[in-house]
Amino acid sequence: MEAKTGTLYLCATPIGNLKDITERVLETLGAVDLIAAEDTRNTLRLLNHYGIRKPLTSYHEHNKYEKARELIDRHLLQGEDIALVTDAGTPVISDPGEVIARECIEQGIRVTSLPGACALITALTMSGMDARRFCFEGFLPPDKKERAHVLLRLAGEERTTIFYEAPHHLKGTLQELLDAAGDRKVTLCRELTKKFEEAVPTTLQGAVDYYRENEPRGEYVLVVAGADPAALSRKEEKKWEAMSIPEHMALYEEQGLSRKDAMKQVAKDRGVSKRDIYAALLPEDGSKE
Repeated sequence: MEAKTGTLYLCATPIGNLKDITERVLETLGAVDLIAAEDTRNTLRLLNHYGIRKPLTSYHEHNKYEKARELIDRHLLQGEDIALVTDAGTPVISDPGEVIARECIEQGIRVTSLPGACALITALTMSGMDARRFCFEGFLPPDKKERAHVLLRLAGEERTTIFYEAPHHLKGTLQELLDAAGDRKVTLCRELTKKFEEAVPTTLQGAVDYYRENEPRGEYVLVVAGADPAALSRKEEKKWEAMSIPEHMALYEEQGLSRKDAMKQVAKDRGVSKRDIYAALLPEDGSKE
């Protein structure tokens, strides 16, 4: 008979207020064989607060690959249960937890998530921004090329976008977001669930101006409004208007579209009928469509 493997429990922990933890998480932390923590000192304070005594091991960004292998081979595959926690919030969201979770799933080890505190959802729901469609970017990537790619996408992103940022990087990030997306509404959330919690609705330009004179304090969640679809459409139309119809046609034909399909796409881009495009190309196309 094949040996039973353990379970990896992804446990959400408080993002500030220690009361924001579920009974289920507390029961699980007290029942597992091992707790893998981003920072064992922070987790120990939480465990002490609730009178939980369990072995702790460190699992973080700098050891996520080799430690994941160790946790799987020496514990989970031996039938032991592990609770994975971060310093605050839900594991796997923008942290190394995704590495061990993915490895477990690929090896048929049970992974389950115990819901609870989550900074991005907390900020979104108190921001007043459109929450029907949103995307989460976490911290902007440090790699310049990848960072530029994220900011380029933001310019055309119609969904509400959520970012995390540390106080010492906030000023630079706000300026980058303003340069990439233009002046949009933004809600700056900080000290979430704590005594001095605040959610400040403003604009990216307003935030840049404010922090030019004031020092940021605390960890931030930035909830940025999506681009206005009508404004994006007008911007796109202006881009095509700057291009001649033959150039516009050539753009799509070089991508492999047939002459007929290219006409359809050009007409759609310009908000006109295919007949208008055909007429504009008559000197070039003669009597052929």
